[in-house]
Amino acid sequence: MDPMMKMWVSFVGIGLMVLAAVLIMVTRMKTRGVLRFLLSLVAFVMLFAGMICGLISIV
Repeated sequence: MDPMMKMWVSFVGIGLMVLAAVLIMVTRMKTRGVLRFLLSLVAFVMLFAGMICGLISIV
């Protein structure tokens, strides 16, 4: 993978991690019940995808 593509992949990873953190903060403050669980699950998946993008950009 060329360096420019690695840069964009790392930006996507950083963006996903930031969005996951914001989603978790909003979810913990504003929601209850099943919606809270679903949004937390979505945030976890986004965090995991961001981590994978970060690892891809390193290699």
